[in-house]
Amino acid sequence: MPNRIDTIFADTDGSRSPVLGLFVTVGFPDVTTSTEIAEAVLEAGADFLELGVPFSDPLAEGPTIQKTSHRALQQGVNVAVCLDVVRSLRKRGTTSPLIFMGYYNPYLRYGLEEFVGDAAEAGLDGLIVPDLPHEEATTLRELCDSRGIYLIPLLAPTSTDERIAVACEHARGFIYCVSVTGVTGAREQLRSGVEELVSRIRRHTALPILVGFGVKTREHVESIGAFATGAVIGSALLDAVDQAQNGRTVDAAQRFVARVRPPPRR
Repeated sequence: MPNRIDTIFADTDGSRSPVLGLFVTVGFPDVTTSTEIAEAVLEAGADFLELGVPFSDPLAEGPTIQKTSHRALQQGVNVAVCLDVVRSLRKRGTTSPLIFMGYYNPYLRYGLEEFVGDAAEAGLDGLIVPDLPHEEATTLRELCDSRGIYLIPLLAPTSTDERIAVACEHARGFIYCVSVTGVTGAREQLRSGVEELVSRIRRHTALPILVGFGVKTREHVESIGAFATGAVIGSALLDAVDQAQNGRTVDAAQRFVARVRPPPRR
């Protein structure tokens, strides 16, 4: 079966709005609610989901995702639980792409071959591993290739042209462009050099390019859509969920997507 990630980039007439991905930490505020939030976010108009796999030392994460990961870890959320959430979403009828955003050590502890096999069986489409350098990714990439899962690279403002070329050569699905030199977290303004970074990446690949880290508003998404394929929002959504009153976290997530989702271009 074709990878579901490829389906979200079909644009036969140029009318669609920028692709929008949302990040949900599995287990925040609890496993059941995070599953409901994931489903609701997709129903509200997100094109795909990044499911955050909680980790105790998340080097790329800012305060919001650190906090949500800590809450999830306190409840015993691990890779196996995250895979169960993927299975649950597929059983509920979710057909959108599901991507794990998580660090290498939990997968290594689970067993790489077993993990990739279980992930494929569960219905996972992609992996983003922020702390896995290209030089050490061969084993995981080959396992993912054998099971039809895309290993998606991260490229940052500090990436050299040489590293961009190497990452793009082995990339699958899309390129994740980190907009800042720093950690995740909602910001009032996008970094001024992100368009230049996307331009540098485009010299080396025809794959879609999505921009994440620091994206917060519809205006951010629309601005990014002028020079990239789309955007990913994480911390701003989780902040909205965390601030929801009287347990109305799912409603808060849906309202957030309605606020940030751009209309079709025509």
